Amino acid sequence: MKFLQRLGRSIMLPVAVLPVAAILSGIGYWITSAAGDNIASAFLSAAGGALLDNMALLFAVGIAFGMANKSDGTAALAGLVSWLTVTTLLKPETVALLTGVGDVNEVDPAFLKVQNVFVGIVCGLIGAWCYDRFKDTKLPDALSFFSGKRSVAIVTAGLSLVLAIVLFFLWPFVYGGLVTFGEWIVTLGPVGTGIYGFLNRLLIPVGLHHALNSVFWFDVAGINDLNNFLSGEGTYGVTGQYMTGFFPVMMFGLPGAALAMYLTAKTKRRKIAYGILLSGAISSFFVGVTEPLEFAFMFLAPLLYLIHAIFMGISMAIAAILPVRMGFGFSGGFIDLVLGWANPMAQNPWLILVLGAFWFAIYFLVFYFVIKRFNLKTPGREDDEIDAMDAAASGPDDAYLATASRFLDALGGKDNITELENCATRLRLEVADVEKVDAAALKRAGAAGTMKSGGRAVQVVYGLNVQFVKDAMERLISGTAEPVPGPPAGPAPSVLTDAPPATATGRRIRMRQPLQGEVVPLADVPDATFSEGIMGPGVAIRPSGDLVIAPADGVVEGVFPTSHAVALRLDDDTELLIHVGVDTVNMGGDGFETLVEKDAHVTAGTPLLRFDTAKIIAAGLSPLTPVIVLNDENAENAEIEFTSPA
Repeated sequence: MKFLQRLGRSIMLPVAVLPVAAILSGIGYWITSAAGDNIASAFLSAAGGALLDNMALLFAVGIAFGMANKSDGTAALAGLVSWLTVTTLLKPETVALLTGVGDVNEVDPAFLKVQNVFVGIVCGLIGAWCYDRFKDTKLPDALSFFSGKRSVAIVTAGLSLVLAIVLFFLWPFVYGGLVTFGEWIVTLGPVGTGIYGFLNRLLIPVGLHHALNSVFWFDVAGINDLNNFLSGEGTYGVTGQYMTGFFPVMMFGLPGAALAMYLTAKTKRRKIAYGILLSGAISSFFVGVTEPLEFAFMFLAPLLYLIHAIFMGISMAIAAILPVRMGFGFSGGFIDLVLGWANPMAQNPWLILVLGAFWFAIYFLVFYFVIKRFNLKTPGREDDEIDAMDAAASGPDDAYLATASRFLDALGGKDNITELENCATRLRLEVADVEKVDAAALKRAGAAGTMKSGGRAVQVVYGLNVQFVKDAMERLISGTAEPVPGPPAGPAPSVLTDAPPATATGRRIRMRQPLQGEVVPLADVPDATFSEGIMGPGVAIRPSGDLVIAPADGVVEGVFPTSHAVALRLDDDTELLIHVGVDTVNMGGDGFETLVEKDAHVTAGTPLLRFDTAKIIAAGLSPLTPVIVLNDENAENAEIEFTSPA
């Protein structure tokens, strides 16, 4: 169940963009129906269709991003790789080549519907799993370029090949079976119509409702309900029976369900639920695009979705029995109802409004009761422990939010912060009242040290991951995130929070000098963060050259947007920071150039970054370059010894 809840919340990412797209497409369709094809209708239809037509692709990317233990662009890319691999291998043109069929039109029609939500979800899950499993893969030096995150897409493509082979043989049987089943349902009259409505909703999560729809809406079994209605050439009182029952549920029933879910949401989450549910209800009512609402509770509360499918079946059966008929060209929303009102095949369309009021009340009352009675986890009612599990699973992101929450409290609250920036290792703040800053509380929350630089300026030394803490603080200050209970992500002056601390007391760390120049004591650096050893032990270099090289073999653990510093994890697990100059972050990268990428494996002598000493001096800053050992908290007596010049 926790998996389904996480899946449901991951789906909200792509679903959130669908309501606006649906409305744009619906308005474009309305204009076309009323005034024919024109620039406005073409523009709006294309804008909406850009997302609606690629909904399954959005699912592949969004689910991969949301289901990964850490939401990362690499996971999203893996989902995209999986989707492209599977759908390209199974598109009709490729299948025609694989089967030796000369004409694409002779390919099994199942492969015309392979780009569906089900395949998108599976591809997204494959991408997320591959990211979690292979993002830290270490390959031999000869293949080191493909280590780590670069390996994720490669493995994803391989697994997707396997999925494509399975679907190549399985998909036509499943699709063909549904078509045959649909043809049998036709013989059952209104009961069959109800069964069709029930299965239509039940099959949406796996994308197979298209196979069933083709039997009733088009000329697969001689019914052709949709085309006959639009052309006005069907049988009055019969044509439209496989579409009419959708209108009351889409226009009224689902909005009633949305209201029930909103009113049962937890107070502190009601604002978030409001945005999701209102946009989904508008999309459902006006355009008949129900996915934004259905996917909002489909995986969070499967019982409710089953009830919804049953209600849809009942609505379809009732509409088939009553003297009411209506059809659509797009879907069962308000726009199609208005456009079809005067169609010669339309029978008593006003009854749809009466049925709609009935279904609004039924959906609202049943959803409200079932949610409360069984404590279902609809939007805004997710378990706190699920949130905590996701915080732990997505690891550093929510841990940094916890650290940021504590930092804000120790800094006197978000209203006390007037300016917030960061450099490579510390937060740089302006506060309204310096007396409210609690240095001891900051230390307990994970800070390595705190400096009050005079006036209202405060610096909080944290470590190389300070950017994540700063980003989390900005989210808290802006109100886009809530304070998170739990352990902070610190103390974090180390690059890898889970790296084993080196046994460093009294040890001598030998390495190649990373920069040409005079080696001086760390105490000479005009910055207390370095000179007082707050960040860790080390030395400084007064540069005479302009190139920083790797002092030993290791991995690049951090590079900075301003290119003024680089962090390494050496092969003996020593974590090293080389920080060119003092306060050089303020130069915004001017005069600096990074020569290596994060996660790259380097050997002694590999160029890391280049800088312009003259520009540093011209900016009024010191070019003294600290070389700091970060993961030696107890290494007061540790020494760095350079074995050779750069």
